[in-house]
Amino acid sequence: MMTNAELKAKAREQLGGTIFGNLWLMAVLACLIVGAITYAAGTIMPGLGAILVTGPIFYGQDKLFYKHAVESGDIKVEKLFDGFKDDFGGIFVLGLLMDIFTALWSLLLVVPGIVKAYSYSQAYYIKADHPDYDWRTCIRESMALMNGHKMELFLLDLSFIGWYIVGALCFGVGTLWVKAYQNAAHAQFYCNLTETRVL
Repeated sequence: MMTNAELKAKAREQLGGTIFGNLWLMAVLACLIVGAITYAAGTIMPGLGAILVTGPIFYGQDKLFYKHAVESGDIKVEKLFDGFKDDFGGIFVLGLLMDIFTALWSLLLVVPGIVKAYSYSQAYYIKADHPDYDWRTCIRESMALMNGHKMELFLLDLSFIGWYIVGALCFGVGTLWVKAYQNAAHAQFYCNLTETRVL
């Protein structure tokens, strides 16, 4: 498994290596769109309406960064909306059940909920990688992939805290650049995880 430094280096390479380059700026735009849609969904359509939107849009975000990690080329922002056309019903159920399962584990204590969130963290990547998989298979495969690797992803996320603090000092706008960087690192994590997994 790659180190965090290696994963982040691959993420920077994926984004073109410069924060004001075209690739990084397109990734920032994608994160801005996702943030705006999820905020609007939670504000305008709280409850079921928001759930109908958030699962597919987060799937689209993960698919966008994953596909760019493996295919390179331009970042195609339109992929953000693939969750509404690839398999909307299946992706909606996948997102809904991940939220429900995580919430139920969180009722025990905060830590079990966090652990389960990391267990399910690869489910959207798996769905993007294997469109024919149903929600059960995606969750099961994510749990199998993350067995023994949850702490690695947690530490990867932890390594971005300093960057988020710096981004917040730039009137908060800089956090979008950090979010794009983190999403690219997550995609690289999945790629590395599936390459190194013993089948």
